[in-house]
Amino acid sequence: MPRQARLDIPGLLQHVIVRGIERRNIFRDNTDRRDFYKRFSALLVDTRTDCFAWALIPNHYFHLLLRTNTIELKDFMRRLLTGYAVTFNKRHHRAGHDLVK
Repeated sequence: MPRQARLDIPGLLQHVIVRGIERRNIFRDNTDRRDFYKRFSALLVDTRTDCFAWALIPNHYFHLLLRTNTIELKDFMRRLLTGYAVTFNKRHHRAGHDLVK
């Protein structure tokens, strides 16, 4: 049975967990971590989103405790994850789920 849809209302406190494909490591090195952190920090400021707690874990992106104020959580996450995925794939010569040959 699928889970119920997440309430996505600006101002609502949300615990967010994101995993990598097949639970593989998302950050290969400190450069990946720094890129993600810079992206995340800038997006928090840009969208006036409050972050109360976060943890970067090797085979998860993170656990976050967020409260969006001006946008919906889905839009915040799409901007964060799409930007990071594009940069990660270019840097590591990847395309989608598979290695570039």
